[in-house]
Amino acid sequence: MLTMRARILALIGALIALMLGMQGLYLNLSKADLLSEQIGLRALSVAKTVAVIPELIAAFDTQDPAMIIQSIAERIRQETGAEYVVVGNRDEVRYSHPVPERLGQKMVGSDNEPALFYGESYISFATGTLGEAMRGKTPVRDIQGNIIGVVSVGFLVDQVSEDVGRLLYLGWLMIATSVLLGLGGAVWISAHIKHLILGLEPHEIARLINEKEAILQSIHEGIVAVNREGRITLLNQSAQRTLGISGHHEFQGMPVDELVPHSRLQDVLTSGKRQFDQELWIGDTSVIVNRVPIFNPQGEVDGAVSTFRSQQEIRELNAALKQVNADADLLREQAHEFSNRLYTISGLLQLEKINEALALIHQEGQVEQDQVRFVLQHLKNPVVGAMLLSKMNQARLRHIQFDMDNDSSLESTLHQQGQDALLKILSNLIDNAFDAAEERTDTLPRVRLFFTDLGEQLLIEVEDNGAGVESTTLEQLIQQGYSTKSGNHGGIGLALVKRITDSYAGNIYLEEGELGGACFVVTLDKALSVLQMWREIND
Repeated sequence: MLTMRARILALIGALIALMLGMQGLYLNLSKADLLSEQIGLRALSVAKTVAVIPELIAAFDTQDPAMIIQSIAERIRQETGAEYVVVGNRDEVRYSHPVPERLGQKMVGSDNEPALFYGESYISFATGTLGEAMRGKTPVRDIQGNIIGVVSVGFLVDQVSEDVGRLLYLGWLMIATSVLLGLGGAVWISAHIKHLILGLEPHEIARLINEKEAILQSIHEGIVAVNREGRITLLNQSAQRTLGISGHHEFQGMPVDELVPHSRLQDVLTSGKRQFDQELWIGDTSVIVNRVPIFNPQGEVDGAVSTFRSQQEIRELNAALKQVNADADLLREQAHEFSNRLYTISGLLQLEKINEALALIHQEGQVEQDQVRFVLQHLKNPVVGAMLLSKMNQARLRHIQFDMDNDSSLESTLHQQGQDALLKILSNLIDNAFDAAEERTDTLPRVRLFFTDLGEQLLIEVEDNGAGVESTTLEQLIQQGYSTKSGNHGGIGLALVKRITDSYAGNIYLEEGELGGACFVVTLDKALSVLQMWREIND
């Protein structure tokens, strides 16, 4: 299979050779015909000039016309370069000829009749004693205008062809040179194209484009690419989701600032400098943006690419990772505590304190059973119940007294969206309460949870016996990134809770709790949180 370079070379070379060859053939054939015609006209012009020479005409009345006419004709033949200048009388008897021995013989060719009988001047091709020739013939007239003879001036066809070929040689040489230059240009073009496409073949380029498209559409980060004029050349599906664009839209050629205000890609195009980990707001979404210029082989900025990802997703991922690490630590503590209890039971058995060992075993089992029984009786959603059981276990390992109000209940059947929302709200509020309660060193940390859906709203109350947040307003607490805790990753939970409550026509309140710390109250519209997805499915 030929490479692309070979195909380009063969195609361009063949086109150049064919075009120049056909053009050269046409022009040279036309030139050959024109040269042949000019030679014929030249022969006829010489013949007409000879036919009107007075000395020649007068010689026809002398006793020996050949003596005078031969010298005149030979002188003209030598001066004009004709092969022969033959003058004959009406009987076609030669009075002049390049070969003197043929004087007095009859002219050969049988093409004198139009001149001798009709007085015509013409060009003819005929074979004479010297060979095939191009002849110019014209009658010789006396003073009264009577035809007394004929003049035949000839140029041999072989000599004409040789002269034409010699004159056309330069033209064919120029055509051959042009073809060679065209082939050289084809070699350069094919090499240049091969360099521009990095030595790849067309099928390799097509595969790379398909692979690039699949990669760009599968990665989670949003990607926007622009050309040097700042117009969009690429926008992947993740970017469309982040920008809130749905349906079929034509983005090619659109100015990027019309679609993504304050994108700052124009700054990258102007400066050619990279920008990493920049914050940008797209609507109500905060994203982390990287901007990188694209350089052409000459080192000039030819475009720019921007990648971005939701900052909230990064923070949630970080929070999830922290939670995994915390759960791992709790599991290690639980394993350690369980090992200690096993040693205690083993010691009681060795001391033959059977009743005390059984009591300890029943005591541990009873706590677990009471927690499971409470969850089964008060919550219809098993996922939310499992999450609360994990929080109970976490509180016990952290030595926090975690109480759930006996009047709590959640009878509604939650769809997936409502379930996820409730899990995030409970998890964030309980974790914050645990952290606040642990700051108290003078008393046992306590956290209380109450929830109900008996009315038109889902009501959640979480309070602790921590130091409280009297000096801080609720508006500050629910701001993204604001935190009363030390560290670099706080300020996420309450902001997330606020965003969820806004989505479900609810609200979040800060009250003074009975335990002395903070008490957060969250309300959600039960119709939205429970029935919305069910309606969408049935619609």
